[in-house]
Amino acid sequence: MIDASTSPRVRRVLRILLNRHVVFLLVLYLYALAMDYRGGIQSHAFFSQWIELLFLLYFYSYFYRILQPGRWRTVLAAVPIFVGYLIQDIYFLVYGKVFHLIAVLELPELLQVIPLGYGVIMVVFVILPMTLFLLAVNYRRYKTVLLGALPVGMLIGLIMVSPSAYTDFINRAGNGIVQYSDAKSVESNGRYTMLFYREAERQNALAATLPYHNRVSYEQAIAARANRLQKNANHKNVHLIVLESFLDPRLFELARFSKDPAHPDFEKLFGKNLGFSVSPVFGGASAQAEFEVLCGVPALDQLSSVEFNVFTGTPAYCLPGVLGKIGYRTIASNAYKPSFFNAPLAYQGIGFAEVYFPREYSGVSNTYLSTGDVQTEHFMFDEVLFDQNLAFVKKHLQSGSHAPLFNYMMTIYGHTPHTLDPVRRPEVLQVLSGNGDAELQRAANQFYYRTRAIAHYVNALIRMDRNSLIILVSDHVPPLQYGPDTYHELHYLGNAENADYLNRLMIIENGHPVVYRTMRHFDIPDVVLNFITGGKHCREQSCGFLQKERNLNRWAFLDRYYTLMAHAAE
Repeated sequence: MIDASTSPRVRRVLRILLNRHVVFLLVLYLYALAMDYRGGIQSHAFFSQWIELLFLLYFYSYFYRILQPGRWRTVLAAVPIFVGYLIQDIYFLVYGKVFHLIAVLELPELLQVIPLGYGVIMVVFVILPMTLFLLAVNYRRYKTVLLGALPVGMLIGLIMVSPSAYTDFINRAGNGIVQYSDAKSVESNGRYTMLFYREAERQNALAATLPYHNRVSYEQAIAARANRLQKNANHKNVHLIVLESFLDPRLFELARFSKDPAHPDFEKLFGKNLGFSVSPVFGGASAQAEFEVLCGVPALDQLSSVEFNVFTGTPAYCLPGVLGKIGYRTIASNAYKPSFFNAPLAYQGIGFAEVYFPREYSGVSNTYLSTGDVQTEHFMFDEVLFDQNLAFVKKHLQSGSHAPLFNYMMTIYGHTPHTLDPVRRPEVLQVLSGNGDAELQRAANQFYYRTRAIAHYVNALIRMDRNSLIILVSDHVPPLQYGPDTYHELHYLGNAENADYLNRLMIIENGHPVVYRTMRHFDIPDVVLNFITGGKHCREQSCGFLQKERNLNRWAFLDRYYTLMAHAAE
Protein backbone atom coordinates (compact mmCIF):
# COMPACT_ATOMS: atom_id res chain seq x y z
CA MET A 1 0.00 0.00 0.00
CA ILE A 2 2.90 2.36 0.78
CA ASP A 3 5.63 2.45 -1.91
CA ALA A 4 8.25 4.85 -3.30
CA SER A 5 5.66 6.77 -5.31
CA THR A 6 3.60 7.65 -2.23
CA SER A 7 4.02 11.26 -1.09
CA PRO A 8 5.49 11.88 2.41
CA ARG A 9 2.28 13.48 3.67
CA VAL A 10 0.16 10.53 2.54
CA ARG A 11 2.70 8.17 4.08
CA ARG A 12 2.37 9.90 7.43
CA VAL A 13 -1.43 9.74 7.27
CA LEU A 14 -1.40 6.05 6.27
CA ARG A 15 1.06 5.19 9.04
CA ILE A 16 -1.26 6.82 11.52
CA LEU A 17 -4.34 5.10 10.13
CA LEU A 18 -2.62 1.72 9.96
CA ASN A 19 -1.08 2.02 13.42
CA ARG A 20 -2.10 -1.06 15.39
CA HIS A 21 -3.40 1.06 18.27
CA VAL A 22 -5.68 3.07 15.98
CA VAL A 23 -6.93 -0.08 14.24
CA PHE A 24 -7.55 -1.69 17.63
CA LEU A 25 -9.67 1.26 18.84
CA LEU A 26 -11.64 1.40 15.59
CA VAL A 27 -12.42 -2.31 15.69
CA LEU A 28 -13.44 -2.05 19.35
CA TYR A 29 -15.69 0.89 18.44
CA LEU A 30 -17.34 -1.16 15.70
CA TYR A 31 -17.88 -3.95 18.22
CA ALA A 32 -19.47 -1.44 20.62
CA LEU A 33 -21.77 -0.21 17.83
CA ALA A 34 -22.85 -3.80 17.18
CA MET A 35 -23.67 -4.28 20.86
CA ASP A 36 -25.53 -0.96 20.84
CA TYR A 37 -27.60 -2.14 17.87
CA ARG A 38 -28.29 -5.44 19.66
CA GLY A 39 -29.79 -3.55 22.60
CA GLY A 40 -26.69 -3.33 24.77
CA ILE A 41 -24.83 -0.37 26.21
CA GLN A 42 -24.89 2.66 23.92
CA SER A 43 -21.62 3.66 22.26
CA HIS A 44 -22.27 7.25 21.12
CA ALA A 45 -19.67 8.69 23.53
CA PHE A 46 -16.95 6.09 22.89
CA PHE A 47 -14.24 8.50 21.68
CA SER A 48 -15.00 11.06 24.39
CA GLN A 49 -14.30 8.53 27.17
CA TRP A 50 -10.69 9.68 27.55
CA ILE A 51 -10.03 7.77 30.78
CA GLU A 52 -11.42 4.61 29.22
CA LEU A 53 -9.27 5.14 26.13
CA LEU A 54 -6.18 5.41 28.33
CA PHE A 55 -7.13 2.14 30.02
CA LEU A 56 -7.62 0.47 26.64
CA LEU A 57 -4.32 1.68 25.19
CA TYR A 58 -2.44 0.73 28.34
CA PHE A 59 -3.92 -2.79 28.37
CA TYR A 60 -3.35 -3.27 24.66
CA SER A 61 0.27 -2.12 24.81
CA TYR A 62 0.95 -4.28 27.85
CA PHE A 63 -0.59 -7.41 26.34
CA TYR A 64 1.31 -6.83 23.10
CA ARG A 65 4.61 -6.54 24.99
CA ILE A 66 4.23 -9.81 26.90
CA LEU A 67 3.29 -11.94 23.87
CA GLN A 68 5.75 -13.96 21.84
CA PRO A 69 6.57 -12.51 18.39
CA GLY A 70 4.37 -13.91 15.66
CA ARG A 71 1.90 -13.25 12.89
CA TRP A 72 -1.10 -13.09 15.24
CA ARG A 73 0.52 -11.02 17.99
CA THR A 74 -1.38 -7.85 17.05
CA VAL A 75 -4.70 -9.69 17.16
CA LEU A 76 -4.02 -11.75 20.29
CA ALA A 77 -3.05 -8.64 22.26
CA ALA A 78 -6.63 -7.40 21.89
CA VAL A 79 -8.22 -10.67 23.02
CA PRO A 80 -8.40 -10.05 26.82
CA ILE A 81 -9.83 -6.59 26.24
CA PHE A 82 -12.53 -7.82 23.88
CA VAL A 83 -13.27 -10.71 26.24
CA GLY A 84 -13.70 -8.26 29.11
CA TYR A 85 -16.11 -6.20 27.02
CA LEU A 86 -18.02 -9.28 25.85
CA ILE A 87 -18.53 -10.66 29.36
CA GLN A 88 -19.90 -7.32 30.52
CA ASP A 89 -22.15 -6.99 27.47
CA ILE A 90 -23.57 -10.50 27.72
CA TYR A 91 -24.30 -9.88 31.40
CA PHE A 92 -26.11 -6.66 30.46
CA LEU A 93 -28.08 -8.26 27.61
CA VAL A 94 -29.18 -11.24 29.70
CA TYR A 95 -29.80 -9.61 33.08
CA GLY A 96 -30.45 -6.00 32.15
CA LYS A 97 -27.89 -4.59 34.56
CA VAL A 98 -24.27 -3.52 34.49
CA PHE A 99 -21.59 -6.02 35.44
CA HIS A 100 -19.70 -5.18 38.65
CA LEU A 101 -16.31 -6.59 39.57
CA ILE A 102 -17.72 -8.41 42.60
CA ALA A 103 -20.06 -10.29 40.23
CA VAL A 104 -17.06 -12.44 39.30
CA LEU A 105 -17.98 -14.44 42.40
CA GLU A 106 -21.36 -15.18 40.79
CA LEU A 107 -19.92 -16.55 37.54
CA PRO A 108 -19.92 -20.24 38.61
CA GLU A 109 -23.67 -20.02 39.32
CA LEU A 110 -24.45 -17.87 36.28
CA LEU A 111 -22.59 -20.16 33.90
CA GLN A 112 -24.80 -23.05 34.98
CA VAL A 113 -28.02 -21.26 34.06
CA ILE A 114 -26.97 -18.93 31.22
CA PRO A 115 -29.12 -19.34 28.05
CA LEU A 116 -27.66 -21.87 25.60
CA GLY A 117 -27.00 -19.29 22.86
CA TYR A 118 -24.98 -17.07 25.17
CA GLY A 119 -23.22 -20.15 26.54
CA VAL A 120 -22.02 -21.00 23.05
CA ILE A 121 -20.81 -17.42 22.62
CA MET A 122 -18.90 -17.68 25.90
CA VAL A 123 -17.12 -20.84 24.73
CA VAL A 124 -16.34 -19.64 21.20
CA PHE A 125 -15.49 -16.03 21.92
CA VAL A 126 -14.23 -16.15 25.52
CA ILE A 127 -12.75 -19.48 26.57
CA LEU A 128 -11.08 -20.46 23.30
CA PRO A 129 -9.53 -17.02 22.54
CA MET A 130 -8.29 -16.64 26.11
CA THR A 131 -6.70 -20.09 25.94
CA LEU A 132 -4.85 -19.06 22.77
CA PHE A 133 -3.76 -15.80 24.40
CA LEU A 134 -2.38 -17.52 27.51
CA LEU A 135 -0.51 -20.03 25.38
CA ALA A 136 1.11 -17.18 23.44
CA VAL A 137 2.41 -15.29 26.51
CA ASN A 138 6.21 -15.22 26.75
CA TYR A 139 6.53 -16.30 30.35
CA ARG A 140 10.33 -16.18 30.14
CA ARG A 141 10.10 -12.38 30.12
CA TYR A 142 8.72 -12.46 33.63
CA LYS A 143 10.15 -9.03 34.47
CA THR A 144 8.18 -7.47 31.63
CA VAL A 145 5.07 -9.35 32.74
CA LEU A 146 5.42 -8.16 36.33
CA LEU A 147 6.53 -4.58 35.67
CA GLY A 148 3.85 -4.06 33.03
CA ALA A 149 1.18 -5.20 35.48
CA LEU A 150 2.45 -2.80 38.16
CA PRO A 151 0.22 0.19 37.19
CA VAL A 152 -3.01 -1.80 37.34
CA GLY A 153 -1.79 -3.43 40.54
CA MET A 154 -1.22 0.03 42.03
CA LEU A 155 -4.71 1.08 40.90
CA ILE A 156 -6.27 -1.94 42.60
CA GLY A 157 -4.22 -1.19 45.71
CA LEU A 158 -5.47 2.41 45.67
CA ILE A 159 -9.06 1.24 45.38
CA MET A 160 -8.61 -1.13 48.33
CA VAL A 161 -6.75 1.36 50.56
CA SER A 162 -8.27 4.70 49.54
CA PRO A 163 -11.30 4.05 47.32
CA SER A 164 -12.56 7.62 47.66
CA ALA A 165 -9.40 8.86 45.89
CA TYR A 166 -10.42 7.01 42.73
CA THR A 167 -14.12 7.94 42.91
CA ASP A 168 -13.26 11.60 43.54
CA PHE A 169 -10.95 11.61 40.52
CA ILE A 170 -13.60 10.09 38.23
CA ASN A 171 -16.23 12.47 39.57
CA ARG A 172 -13.99 15.44 38.73
CA ALA A 173 -12.30 14.29 35.54
CA GLY A 174 -14.84 11.91 34.02
CA ASN A 175 -17.91 12.65 31.95
CA GLY A 176 -20.31 12.60 34.87
CA ILE A 177 -21.88 9.85 36.98
CA VAL A 178 -25.61 9.39 36.41
CA GLN A 179 -26.89 8.49 39.85
CA TYR A 180 -30.17 7.01 38.69
CA SER A 181 -28.71 4.85 35.91
CA ASP A 182 -25.68 2.58 36.09
CA ALA A 183 -25.93 1.97 32.34
CA LYS A 184 -25.85 5.66 31.45
CA SER A 185 -22.76 6.13 33.62
CA VAL A 186 -21.06 3.37 31.62
CA GLU A 187 -22.20 4.95 28.35
CA SER A 188 -20.57 8.23 29.40
CA ASN A 189 -17.38 6.92 30.98
CA GLY A 190 -16.70 3.45 29.61
CA ARG A 191 -16.89 -0.11 30.82
CA TYR A 192 -13.50 -0.49 32.52
CA THR A 193 -13.60 3.00 34.05
CA MET A 194 -16.94 2.24 35.72
CA LEU A 195 -15.93 -1.32 36.58
CA PHE A 196 -13.22 0.09 38.84
CA TYR A 197 -15.46 2.95 39.97
CA ARG A 198 -18.22 0.65 41.24
CA GLU A 199 -15.69 -1.52 43.07
CA ALA A 200 -14.30 1.62 44.73
CA GLU A 201 -17.85 2.57 45.71
CA ARG A 202 -18.33 -0.91 47.18
CA GLN A 203 -15.18 -0.51 49.26
CA ASN A 204 -16.50 2.84 50.47
CA ALA A 205 -19.79 1.15 51.38
CA LEU A 206 -17.97 -1.54 53.38
CA ALA A 207 -16.24 1.18 55.35
CA ALA A 208 -19.55 3.01 55.76
CA THR A 209 -21.07 0.03 57.61
CA LEU A 210 -18.50 0.22 60.41
CA PRO A 211 -20.46 2.80 62.47
CA TYR A 212 -23.50 0.53 62.27
CA HIS A 213 -21.78 -2.38 64.02
CA ASN A 214 -23.26 -2.67 67.50
CA ARG A 215 -24.44 -6.20 68.18
CA VAL A 216 -25.72 -5.46 71.71
CA SER A 217 -27.85 -2.53 70.59
CA TYR A 218 -29.05 -4.45 67.53
CA GLU A 219 -30.17 -7.43 69.61
CA GLN A 220 -31.99 -5.11 72.01
CA ALA A 221 -33.84 -3.41 69.14
CA ILE A 222 -34.88 -6.77 67.68
CA ALA A 223 -36.05 -8.01 71.08
CA ALA A 224 -38.15 -4.86 71.57
CA ARG A 225 -39.68 -5.32 68.11
CA ALA A 226 -40.47 -8.96 68.84
CA ASN A 227 -42.13 -7.99 72.14
CA ARG A 228 -44.38 -5.48 70.37
CA LEU A 229 -45.38 -8.07 67.79
CA GLN A 230 -45.95 -10.75 70.42
CA LYS A 231 -48.49 -8.58 72.21
CA ASN A 232 -50.61 -8.27 69.08
CA ALA A 233 -49.83 -11.55 67.30
CA ASN A 234 -52.69 -13.86 66.30
CA HIS A 235 -50.12 -16.58 65.40
CA LYS A 236 -51.76 -17.47 62.12
CA ASN A 237 -49.74 -19.49 59.63
CA VAL A 238 -47.96 -17.76 56.76
CA HIS A 239 -47.08 -19.33 53.40
CA LEU A 240 -44.75 -17.23 51.25
CA ILE A 241 -43.74 -18.51 47.82
CA VAL A 242 -41.28 -16.79 45.48
CA LEU A 243 -41.85 -18.04 41.93
CA GLU A 244 -38.89 -18.26 39.59
CA SER A 245 -39.42 -16.15 36.43
CA PHE A 246 -43.21 -16.30 36.68
CA LEU A 247 -44.19 -14.34 33.58
CA ASP A 248 -47.82 -13.54 32.76
CA PRO A 249 -47.73 -13.40 28.93
CA ARG A 250 -51.11 -11.67 28.85
CA LEU A 251 -49.34 -8.49 29.93
CA PHE A 252 -47.73 -8.13 26.48
CA GLU A 253 -50.12 -5.75 24.73
CA LEU A 254 -48.87 -6.63 21.23
CA ALA A 255 -48.79 -10.40 21.64
CA ARG A 256 -51.77 -12.63 20.78
CA PHE A 257 -52.22 -16.27 21.68
CA SER A 258 -54.28 -19.13 20.29
CA LYS A 259 -55.92 -19.55 23.72
CA ASP A 260 -55.82 -17.90 27.13
CA PRO A 261 -52.39 -18.78 28.62
CA ALA A 262 -53.89 -18.96 32.13
CA HIS A 263 -55.39 -22.26 33.24
CA PRO A 264 -59.18 -22.10 33.93
CA ASP A 265 -58.67 -23.17 37.56
CA PHE A 266 -56.31 -20.23 38.08
CA GLU A 267 -58.81 -17.84 36.52
CA LYS A 268 -61.57 -19.21 38.73
CA LEU A 269 -59.45 -18.78 41.84
CA PHE A 270 -58.04 -15.31 41.21
CA GLY A 271 -59.98 -13.70 38.36
CA LYS A 272 -59.07 -10.01 38.44
CA ASN A 273 -57.55 -10.28 41.93
CA LEU A 274 -53.96 -10.15 40.73
CA GLY A 275 -51.55 -7.46 41.86
CA PHE A 276 -48.05 -6.29 41.09
CA SER A 277 -44.81 -5.96 42.97
CA VAL A 278 -41.64 -4.21 41.82
CA SER A 279 -38.59 -6.46 41.74
CA PRO A 280 -35.06 -5.12 42.20
CA VAL A 281 -33.84 -7.16 39.21
CA PHE A 282 -34.68 -8.07 35.64
CA GLY A 283 -33.95 -11.44 34.10
CA GLY A 284 -31.76 -12.95 36.83
CA ALA A 285 -30.20 -12.78 40.31
CA SER A 286 -33.19 -14.31 42.11
CA ALA A 287 -31.34 -13.95 45.41
CA GLN A 288 -31.80 -10.17 45.15
CA ALA A 289 -35.56 -10.62 45.01
CA GLU A 290 -35.41 -13.11 47.89
CA PHE A 291 -33.39 -10.65 49.93
CA GLU A 292 -36.01 -7.94 49.58
CA VAL A 293 -38.97 -10.27 50.17
CA LEU A 294 -37.43 -11.69 53.33
CA CYS A 295 -35.54 -8.72 54.77
CA GLY A 296 -37.79 -5.75 54.07
CA VAL A 297 -35.12 -3.41 52.72
CA PRO A 298 -34.10 -2.64 49.13
CA ALA A 299 -31.26 -4.63 47.58
CA LEU A 300 -28.95 -1.66 47.06
CA ASP A 301 -25.89 -3.65 45.87
CA GLN A 302 -23.59 -1.65 48.12
CA LEU A 303 -21.51 -4.44 49.63
CA SER A 304 -21.91 -6.96 46.84
CA SER A 305 -23.84 -7.27 43.62
CA VAL A 306 -25.83 -9.96 45.46
CA GLU A 307 -26.51 -9.29 49.15
CA PHE A 308 -26.82 -13.01 49.93
CA ASN A 309 -23.09 -13.39 49.24
CA VAL A 310 -22.29 -11.14 52.22
CA PHE A 311 -24.18 -13.22 54.81
CA THR A 312 -21.99 -15.29 57.14
CA GLY A 313 -24.77 -17.07 59.04
CA THR A 314 -24.73 -14.75 62.05
CA PRO A 315 -28.23 -13.59 63.05
CA ALA A 316 -29.42 -10.62 60.99
CA TYR A 317 -33.08 -11.01 62.03
CA CYS A 318 -34.94 -10.52 58.79
CA LEU A 319 -38.63 -11.47 58.74
CA PRO A 320 -38.05 -15.18 59.57
CA GLY A 321 -35.68 -14.29 62.42
CA VAL A 322 -38.22 -11.96 63.99
CA LEU A 323 -41.04 -14.48 63.55
CA GLY A 324 -38.84 -17.13 65.15
CA LYS A 325 -38.51 -14.92 68.23
CA ILE A 326 -42.29 -14.86 68.66
CA GLY A 327 -42.66 -18.63 68.43
CA TYR A 328 -42.98 -19.40 64.73
CA ARG A 329 -41.52 -22.51 63.17
CA THR A 330 -39.59 -21.01 60.28
CA ILE A 331 -38.76 -23.25 57.33
CA ALA A 332 -37.23 -22.53 53.92
CA SER A 333 -37.62 -24.93 50.99
CA ASN A 334 -35.50 -24.19 47.93
CA ALA A 335 -36.02 -26.22 44.75
CA TYR A 336 -32.48 -25.81 43.43
CA LYS A 337 -28.87 -26.19 44.48
CA PRO A 338 -27.53 -25.00 47.86
CA SER A 339 -24.37 -23.82 46.11
CA PHE A 340 -26.24 -20.95 44.48
CA PHE A 341 -25.72 -17.45 45.91
CA ASN A 342 -24.50 -18.58 49.33
CA ALA A 343 -28.06 -19.71 50.11
CA PRO A 344 -27.39 -21.91 53.19
CA LEU A 345 -25.53 -19.20 55.11
CA ALA A 346 -27.90 -16.51 53.88
CA TYR A 347 -30.98 -18.46 55.00
CA GLN A 348 -29.33 -19.13 58.35
CA GLY A 349 -28.51 -15.45 58.89
CA ILE A 350 -31.97 -14.38 57.73
CA GLY A 351 -33.41 -16.50 60.52
CA PHE A 352 -34.70 -19.82 59.19
CA ALA A 353 -34.53 -22.61 61.74
CA GLU A 354 -34.97 -25.32 59.09
CA VAL A 355 -33.66 -25.23 55.52
CA TYR A 356 -34.41 -27.87 52.90
CA PHE A 357 -32.96 -28.49 49.45
CA PRO A 358 -33.66 -31.49 47.18
CA ARG A 359 -31.62 -34.50 48.24
CA GLU A 360 -30.34 -34.84 44.65
CA TYR A 361 -28.51 -31.52 45.04
CA SER A 362 -27.74 -31.42 48.75
CA GLY A 363 -26.57 -35.00 49.23
CA VAL A 364 -28.38 -35.26 52.57
CA SER A 365 -31.15 -37.56 53.65
CA ASN A 366 -32.83 -35.34 56.25
CA THR A 367 -34.82 -33.38 53.69
CA TYR A 368 -38.37 -33.88 52.54
CA LEU A 369 -37.62 -32.68 48.99
CA SER A 370 -36.81 -34.64 45.85
CA THR A 371 -36.60 -33.18 42.35
CA GLY A 372 -38.55 -35.89 40.57
CA ASP A 373 -37.75 -36.44 36.89
CA VAL A 374 -35.79 -33.40 35.61
CA GLN A 375 -34.03 -35.14 32.73
CA THR A 376 -35.88 -33.22 30.01
CA GLU A 377 -36.83 -29.93 31.66
CA HIS A 378 -33.70 -29.68 33.85
CA PHE A 379 -35.58 -27.92 36.65
CA MET A 380 -37.97 -29.23 39.29
CA PHE A 381 -41.59 -28.67 38.20
CA ASP A 382 -43.68 -26.44 40.49
CA GLU A 383 -46.33 -29.07 41.14
CA VAL A 384 -43.71 -31.60 42.26
CA LEU A 385 -42.44 -29.08 44.81
CA PHE A 386 -45.93 -27.98 45.85
CA ASP A 387 -47.22 -31.51 46.46
CA GLN A 388 -44.26 -32.33 48.69
CA ASN A 389 -44.72 -29.08 50.57
CA LEU A 390 -48.43 -29.76 51.06
CA ALA A 391 -47.55 -33.10 52.65
CA PHE A 392 -45.04 -31.32 54.90
CA VAL A 393 -47.61 -28.70 55.97
CA LYS A 394 -50.25 -31.35 56.57
CA LYS A 395 -47.86 -33.30 58.79
CA HIS A 396 -47.10 -30.14 60.78
CA LEU A 397 -50.78 -29.30 61.25
CA GLN A 398 -51.60 -32.84 62.34
CA SER A 399 -48.66 -33.08 64.71
CA GLY A 400 -50.45 -31.15 67.42
CA SER A 401 -47.68 -28.57 67.49
CA HIS A 402 -48.80 -25.23 68.84
CA ALA A 403 -46.05 -23.42 66.94
CA PRO A 404 -47.41 -21.36 64.04
CA LEU A 405 -45.73 -21.98 60.70
CA PHE A 406 -43.79 -19.65 58.45
CA ASN A 407 -43.54 -21.72 55.30
CA TYR A 408 -41.23 -20.17 52.68
CA MET A 409 -40.51 -21.65 49.25
CA MET A 410 -38.25 -20.65 46.35
CA THR A 411 -39.15 -22.41 43.11
CA ILE A 412 -36.90 -22.99 40.08
CA TYR A 413 -39.21 -24.14 37.27
CA GLY A 414 -39.68 -21.47 34.62
CA HIS A 415 -36.00 -20.63 34.50
CA THR A 416 -34.61 -19.88 31.07
CA PRO A 417 -34.61 -21.53 28.52
CA HIS A 418 -38.16 -22.62 29.49
CA THR A 419 -37.78 -26.20 28.30
CA LEU A 420 -40.99 -28.23 28.15
CA ASP A 421 -41.33 -31.98 28.54
CA PRO A 422 -43.28 -32.91 25.36
CA VAL A 423 -44.84 -35.94 27.08
CA ARG A 424 -45.80 -34.49 30.47
CA ARG A 425 -46.35 -30.91 29.33
CA PRO A 426 -46.91 -30.66 25.57
CA GLU A 427 -47.52 -27.24 24.05
CA VAL A 428 -51.18 -26.26 24.32
CA LEU A 429 -51.07 -22.79 22.76
CA GLN A 430 -49.29 -20.80 20.08
CA VAL A 431 -48.10 -17.21 19.92
CA LEU A 432 -50.04 -15.83 16.96
CA SER A 433 -48.36 -12.44 16.89
CA GLY A 434 -45.13 -11.33 18.48
CA ASN A 435 -41.52 -10.62 17.64
CA GLY A 436 -40.37 -14.17 16.97
CA ASP A 437 -39.00 -14.72 20.49
CA ALA A 438 -38.97 -18.52 20.73
CA GLU A 439 -38.64 -18.47 24.51
CA LEU A 440 -41.86 -16.47 24.82
CA GLN A 441 -43.68 -19.32 23.09
CA ARG A 442 -42.32 -21.81 25.63
CA ALA A 443 -42.78 -19.48 28.61
CA ALA A 444 -46.44 -18.93 27.65
CA ASN A 445 -47.03 -22.68 27.63
CA GLN A 446 -45.21 -23.04 30.95
CA PHE A 447 -47.50 -20.33 32.35
CA TYR A 448 -50.50 -22.50 31.53
CA TYR A 449 -49.10 -25.48 33.46
CA ARG A 450 -47.72 -23.33 36.27
CA THR A 451 -51.06 -21.57 36.83
CA ARG A 452 -52.73 -24.99 37.01
CA ALA A 453 -50.18 -26.06 39.65
CA ILE A 454 -50.64 -22.82 41.61
CA ALA A 455 -54.43 -23.20 41.64
CA HIS A 456 -54.14 -26.79 42.85
CA TYR A 457 -51.66 -25.81 45.58
CA VAL A 458 -53.53 -22.74 46.83
CA ASN A 459 -56.92 -24.48 46.88
CA ALA A 460 -55.39 -27.36 48.84
CA LEU A 461 -53.80 -24.93 51.30
CA ILE A 462 -57.11 -23.11 51.76
CA ARG A 463 -58.88 -26.39 52.54
CA MET A 464 -56.11 -27.41 54.92
CA ASP A 465 -55.25 -24.05 56.52
CA ARG A 466 -57.98 -21.58 55.63
CA ASN A 467 -57.22 -18.88 58.19
CA SER A 468 -53.70 -18.34 56.95
CA LEU A 469 -51.88 -15.86 54.75
CA ILE A 470 -50.70 -17.10 51.35
CA ILE A 471 -48.45 -14.91 49.20
CA LEU A 472 -47.06 -15.84 45.80
CA VAL A 473 -44.80 -13.42 43.95
CA SER A 474 -42.54 -13.69 40.93
CA ASP A 475 -38.88 -13.03 41.68
CA HIS A 476 -38.39 -11.26 38.34
CA VAL A 477 -39.50 -11.56 34.74
CA PRO A 478 -37.30 -13.85 32.61
CA PRO A 479 -34.87 -12.42 30.04
CA LEU A 480 -36.44 -14.53 27.26
CA GLN A 481 -34.47 -14.76 24.02
CA TYR A 482 -33.92 -11.07 23.32
CA GLY A 483 -33.76 -9.59 26.82
CA PRO A 484 -35.43 -6.19 27.39
CA ASP A 485 -36.01 -5.81 23.63
CA THR A 486 -38.86 -8.33 23.69
CA TYR A 487 -40.57 -6.49 26.55
CA HIS A 488 -40.29 -3.14 24.79
CA GLU A 489 -41.25 -4.38 21.33
CA LEU A 490 -44.34 -6.21 22.60
CA HIS A 491 -45.35 -3.39 24.99
CA TYR A 492 -45.19 -5.23 28.29
CA LEU A 493 -47.64 -3.32 30.52
CA GLY A 494 -47.81 -0.60 27.90
CA ASN A 495 -44.09 0.16 28.14
CA ALA A 496 -44.67 2.15 31.31
CA GLU A 497 -41.50 3.35 33.03
CA ASN A 498 -39.60 0.37 34.48
CA ALA A 499 -42.48 -1.90 33.45
CA ASP A 500 -40.17 -4.87 33.03
CA TYR A 501 -39.48 -4.78 36.78
CA LEU A 502 -43.17 -5.30 37.56
CA ASN A 503 -44.10 -8.84 38.57
CA ARG A 504 -47.29 -10.69 39.36
CA LEU A 505 -48.31 -10.76 43.04
CA MET A 506 -51.05 -12.99 44.49
CA ILE A 507 -52.26 -12.61 48.09
CA ILE A 508 -54.86 -14.80 49.82
CA GLU A 509 -55.96 -13.71 53.30
CA ASN A 510 -58.15 -16.09 55.30
CA GLY A 511 -59.08 -17.99 52.16
CA HIS A 512 -59.93 -14.96 50.00
CA PRO A 513 -57.79 -13.30 47.29
CA VAL A 514 -57.08 -9.63 47.98
CA VAL A 515 -55.40 -6.92 45.94
CA TYR A 516 -53.29 -4.02 47.20
CA ARG A 517 -51.90 -1.19 45.11
CA THR A 518 -48.59 -1.91 43.43
CA MET A 519 -45.92 -2.49 46.07
CA ARG A 520 -42.19 -3.20 46.15
CA HIS A 521 -40.76 -6.63 46.98
CA PHE A 522 -39.39 -5.19 50.21
CA ASP A 523 -42.94 -4.18 51.30
CA ILE A 524 -43.96 -7.84 51.59
CA PRO A 525 -42.62 -8.35 55.18
CA ASP A 526 -44.93 -5.52 56.29
CA VAL A 527 -47.85 -7.33 54.62
CA VAL A 528 -47.00 -10.42 56.67
CA LEU A 529 -46.56 -8.58 59.97
CA ASN A 530 -49.75 -6.60 59.44
CA PHE A 531 -51.69 -9.81 58.83
CA ILE A 532 -50.43 -11.64 61.90
CA THR A 533 -51.22 -8.62 64.10
CA GLY A 534 -54.70 -8.04 62.71
CA GLY A 535 -53.70 -4.70 61.18
CA LYS A 536 -52.07 -3.25 64.30
CA HIS A 537 -48.55 -3.36 62.84
CA CYS A 538 -49.38 -0.78 60.17
CA ARG A 539 -51.46 1.31 62.54
CA GLU A 540 -48.42 1.71 64.77
CA GLN A 541 -46.00 2.49 61.95
CA SER A 542 -46.14 3.63 58.36
CA CYS A 543 -46.36 0.72 55.90
CA GLY A 544 -45.51 1.66 52.34
CA PHE A 545 -47.92 -0.76 50.68
CA LEU A 546 -50.90 1.02 52.31
CA GLN A 547 -49.78 4.61 51.65
CA LYS A 548 -51.19 6.67 48.78
CA GLU A 549 -48.24 9.04 49.09
CA ARG A 550 -45.08 7.11 49.84
CA ASN A 551 -41.37 7.54 49.53
CA LEU A 552 -40.39 5.82 46.30
CA ASN A 553 -36.71 6.64 46.73
CA ARG A 554 -34.97 3.35 47.48
CA TRP A 555 -31.98 5.22 48.89
CA ALA A 556 -34.14 6.60 51.69
CA PHE A 557 -33.73 3.15 53.28
CA LEU A 558 -29.93 3.30 53.27
CA ASP A 559 -29.57 3.48 57.07
CA ARG A 560 -31.79 0.44 57.55
CA TYR A 561 -29.87 -1.35 54.82
CA TYR A 562 -26.47 -0.62 56.36
CA THR A 563 -27.67 -1.63 59.81
CA LEU A 564 -28.91 -4.97 58.54
CA MET A 565 -25.91 -5.70 56.34
CA ALA A 566 -23.39 -4.69 59.00
CA HIS A 567 -24.71 -7.47 61.24
CA ALA A 568 -25.35 -9.96 58.45
CA ALA A 569 -21.67 -9.72 57.46
CA GLU A 570 -20.23 -10.25 60.95
